[in-house]
Amino acid sequence: MPVPDPSDDPLSRERAHLTHSRAALRSMREDVESLDIRDVTANWVNAEVLTRQIDDRVKALADLSHTPLFFGRLDYLHSPGADQAEGAGGERFYIGRRHVHDADGDPMVIDWRAPVSQPFYRASKKNPLDIALRRRFGYTGGDLTAYEDEHLSDPAEAAATSKLLQQEIERPRVGPMRDIVATIQPEQDEIVRSGLGGSVCVQGGPGTGKTAVGLHRVAYLLYAHRDRLARTGTLVIGPNASFLHYIEQVLPALGELEVKQATVDDLVAHVEVRGRDEAATAVVKGDARMAEVLRRAVRSHVTMPVEPVVVVRGSRRWRVPAYELEVIVRELLDRDIRYGAAREALPQRIAHAVLVQMERSGEAPDDRVQDAVARNPAVKAAVKSLWPPVEPAKLVLRLLSDADFLATHAEGVLTEDEQKTILWSRPVRSVKSAKWAAADAVLIDEATDLVQRTHSLGHVVLDEAQDLSPMQYRAVGRRCTTGSATVLGDLAQGTTPWATRSWEEALTHLGKGDAVVEELTAGFRVPTDVITYASRLLPHIAPGLTPVASVRENPGFFEVRPATADTSDASDTEVVAACEELLRNEGSVGLIAADARVPLLAEALAAAGLPYLGPGEETTLTTRLTLVPASLAKGLEYDYVVLDEPRAVVDGEPDERTGLRRLYVSLTRAVSGLIVTHAAPLPPQLAEGTGTS
Repeated sequence: MPVPDPSDDPLSRERAHLTHSRAALRSMREDVESLDIRDVTANWVNAEVLTRQIDDRVKALADLSHTPLFFGRLDYLHSPGADQAEGAGGERFYIGRRHVHDADGDPMVIDWRAPVSQPFYRASKKNPLDIALRRRFGYTGGDLTAYEDEHLSDPAEAAATSKLLQQEIERPRVGPMRDIVATIQPEQDEIVRSGLGGSVCVQGGPGTGKTAVGLHRVAYLLYAHRDRLARTGTLVIGPNASFLHYIEQVLPALGELEVKQATVDDLVAHVEVRGRDEAATAVVKGDARMAEVLRRAVRSHVTMPVEPVVVVRGSRRWRVPAYELEVIVRELLDRDIRYGAAREALPQRIAHAVLVQMERSGEAPDDRVQDAVARNPAVKAAVKSLWPPVEPAKLVLRLLSDADFLATHAEGVLTEDEQKTILWSRPVRSVKSAKWAAADAVLIDEATDLVQRTHSLGHVVLDEAQDLSPMQYRAVGRRCTTGSATVLGDLAQGTTPWATRSWEEALTHLGKGDAVVEELTAGFRVPTDVITYASRLLPHIAPGLTPVASVRENPGFFEVRPATADTSDASDTEVVAACEELLRNEGSVGLIAADARVPLLAEALAAAGLPYLGPGEETTLTTRLTLVPASLAKGLEYDYVVLDEPRAVVDGEPDERTGLRRLYVSLTRAVSGLIVTHAAPLPPQLAEGTGTS
């Protein structure tokens, strides 16, 4: 019997292409590592810059052994044409995370962001985009183990659901968030590939992939506009350090290493935050009206002149009368430029007035004379008196500790009760001794920008945006005044007392009122039964918002378990038992509980000998359980979740609506299964129709 030729086996051929592609990538990396820059650098500065660029390029060409180098293939019917993507009739392209070419420069893998790759995400039976065949690959670790073909010219086959796509979406997760580059859907791809010039706001419920869409949009923009963004910079802003740690590997996996990450608190860290405001206080401090109070307070330092400025140069004395100085000062105020910029312009304006007098007397002064007059001691003294320097932190300290000063500048802006709400109860001696709260740091950032312009980046991604106050939006907006933004969030998941009421209002505060608002409603992560149960809360927390419709074929595991024991210790034991049950499955497990319950559950887990991690710590094959306070659950995902005491989650917040939103977040962290355990009655908004599914 003849032995089959391995070359006739499509899977063997694809594995061979993977092997050759990995070898080509290794050669590309070795070529960069072997570069000799000694003869092309003029000095040590150039050498340092070039060395760093080479190091970054080497890192970007790293072959991640457990990450597929390519995940799809496109076979074109015809040449796309000169005005379309590169390619020729019948050409074949492998689609992957980065570009790989052979020794002759011919592509072996095409970057998913290239125009020729776009049909992989958008081609359909109704619009095949000249694609004859779309092939998806299945992997176990880094090994290619399966493939699946879609002949888009065959309507019956093209209409079928991709099994590999569904398996990839539902694949268990251990460790940090991974990219979705192999599973981007058409509506997601449109957002990812939207241009750099405009800002985009993505409203997306749990599991719709909005965070992944935002990160892949950054990767796409860096591909399409690399030179521009290399100069201006990009930034991803998340709600907390745990969240940033969770997402930090997505962009490096796509070959992008230069994107910085931060929280809003990181951006405004002008002072050490050691205090905490009551909710009512933080709401007033976060109100956009505080910007006007600060503007008035900054400008109040300007005084009108009552004496002339007399400049002595040699034997001549030049006198600028008070009324002329007042005209100069008022002109600068009317221009409404930043306080510091106006202060820098004032001595030059005074010097110009002196030069006008010199010219009238027959002299011919030049720019050097004007600069010398601007540095004259009399001019410096006048500037210090008329337009004194302002230290933002000291200004905010005075506003919050001096009732009269606050009343003067908040008149007609804040009510008397609001002023009393934000005033400190005890006097503070200095900026360093003050127990600044997070909202105070945002006020200092606003004051800092009133004095000196904040540096603007080329693009900013703002995730979990629904939780920001108007003043925090302004702080982020200052970082992209000359750039664009991608805003990601879900109004139903707003869990701060100042949570966003509408995207229109939020985008106005951000300074991006013309941003396009897109809504993602197809759920890829949260199982059908879980999202259906959680959506019972929507009428109470975000009326009018479209519920997420899960597209998962697997409905997932879902169960609500009332406690069978009367004591709290026994109830905690049942929670631990639920965790042990879920840990028998493959994947990660999150135990989410009200913050006040976390220490008790930590003791119960320790007593049971069950190791666990805190949010932000990376799960491993041996430690797959994470104990998560409800306040830190937002943005995180686990294969299975045990949610402890929903009533306690709601009661842990300052008001019921915020508590129900926190509960909605906690209920929607599961990718494959959820067990809700409770001894106390469920919130009435959930109680109807509970049971096992």
